[in-house]
Amino acid sequence: MNPLLSVNISYRAIKSNKVRSFLTTLGIIIGVAAVISLVSITGGAKNMIEGQLASLGSNSLIVRSGKITKSGKPLLTSNLKPLTNNDVEAIGKLEVVKYVSAIANTTANIVSGNRNVFTAVIGTGEDFIFINDWFPDKGTFFNELDVRQASLVCVLGKTVKENLFGSQNPIGKNLRIGKYTYNVIGVMSSIGPTPSGRDQDDIVLLPYTSIQKRLLGTKSLNRITIFVDPAYDLGYAQAEVEKVLRRQHGIKNEMEDDFSVRTQQTQIKTIKNVSRILSILLGSIASISLVVGGIGIMNVMLVSVGERTREVGIRLAVGAKEKNILIQFLIESVLLSLVGGAIGTAVGILISKVASALTGWPTQISMLSIIVAFLFSALVGIVFGMYPAKKAAALNPIEALRYE
Repeated sequence: MNPLLSVNISYRAIKSNKVRSFLTTLGIIIGVAAVISLVSITGGAKNMIEGQLASLGSNSLIVRSGKITKSGKPLLTSNLKPLTNNDVEAIGKLEVVKYVSAIANTTANIVSGNRNVFTAVIGTGEDFIFINDWFPDKGTFFNELDVRQASLVCVLGKTVKENLFGSQNPIGKNLRIGKYTYNVIGVMSSIGPTPSGRDQDDIVLLPYTSIQKRLLGTKSLNRITIFVDPAYDLGYAQAEVEKVLRRQHGIKNEMEDDFSVRTQQTQIKTIKNVSRILSILLGSIASISLVVGGIGIMNVMLVSVGERTREVGIRLAVGAKEKNILIQFLIESVLLSLVGGAIGTAVGILISKVASALTGWPTQISMLSIIVAFLFSALVGIVFGMYPAKKAAALNPIEALRYE
């Protein structure tokens, strides 16, 4: 039989039952749309996170107190010491280090006139802006003298500035944090939300010595961020930092570190692995809809075989071969799947675009995911259409002609 004729007959059969055909393909539409939208959203989130980490520089190191084992659990040691200002000073003296900044953070109620906000308060050093490539949009950042003297100065994130001062210029104005009055010397440029939706501009930056002395009452730090001089190898610099910290903390040769030093590459690699696993997991869950859709196609095709038994009998009686009948019904099943795949692809892309517009997250519409989802939908049509097609081809012509 002419293949084009078979396709034409299948098309007319599908068209004659439009509502049933649409409901049959609904599972395929949902499955393909889910696969494409989920993969594109997770891919976009991964790229956004990687971009934010990359903005810290490929030569960055992050030091944290405590050590994480390969299993992901914290290592408990009897000689655990927190990171301190002395550690920052010792690291800053290394030739391999270009910039270093302590980080001490808390949350507090910020008051200006009759307005107040509850937000993150981050204590940093003067090198913070260079390490993070994040600079004030207005005013200035605090300097080394401000850090050394624990000055009562602060720099606002865009969100805090707008919530407290609206359209007014806040430079030179005062605000209260706890029982202390701080002078606003700058407003940071906007960097937007994280992939998890946290507003990174909802922040107040202080000299870390000021937050330690006045808000936390401690000399310990949450972490230390380092920018390695590009002239040095990152691995060598990491070893030098670890050597200094072991000496600072009095750790002997046979003892485990009570701190961890990680590179941005390590974090990026971890994020890529998590994202890959998440994409596979979400894609697998969404693929279940395709299987369910395939079962729906098989059921409808079995009903179609029963309704068209007499038609099959006539075609067999006038010379059609079993393989012609099998191919005919198989083409019909594949057409249903491909139509569902095409609609599902369009819906998936639309969902991705809408999600990006509503959340502000970038989405990465992968051509590979579209091709795989589309081919998988065609495979579903072949696999689940084979049994009804074989059943139609195996009909006895005489009994088929008698069928009412």
